[in-house]
Amino acid sequence: MVIRPETAPDERQLALITQQLGRAPRGIQTVAAATQDGTPLVLRMHAIVDDKPFPTHFWLCSDHLKVAISRIEAQGVIKALESRLQEETDFMAAYRRSHEDYVAQRWQTMSDAERDIVDRQGYRDLFTRRGIGGIANWDQVRCLHMQYAHHLCGDNAIGRWMDTEYDVLACLR
Repeated sequence: MVIRPETAPDERQLALITQQLGRAPRGIQTVAAATQDGTPLVLRMHAIVDDKPFPTHFWLCSDHLKVAISRIEAQGVIKALESRLQEETDFMAAYRRSHEDYVAQRWQTMSDAERDIVDRQGYRDLFTRRGIGGIANWDQVRCLHMQYAHHLCGDNAIGRWMDTEYDVLACLR
């Protein structure tokens, strides 16, 4: 079962995250999703790190999930998903809502200082028009890892589809 603690990582979690990433983490705002024992699955990142936009809001850090999703991607499902989005208006509408949810969450969790940097450095357009994983064209799918990270923390049509078709969380059992 996935929990959403929305807390800063503790020392144990920071050690696990460092092991998962292979380096010390930068820009973590919270552990956004974890297993029941507190193992981080998804990190919510600060919007601005070192005065620059961080490329993603939710970062999938679980080695098990990364491997499972890489196997799905290797099957070529991104192109199939993009075709399905073009053919099914309800699926496309749900996918666009996913991007809207992502953008809204990023703005809601931004600090006043981050918003100030966004405005001062001219990044507002980047944070309002770029969706999951920084994608500008909301008719395309980029990186199932980012889609799934968002799914565990928000409303994501692709993540729901992945759970239905592949039972992604089974890799954690």
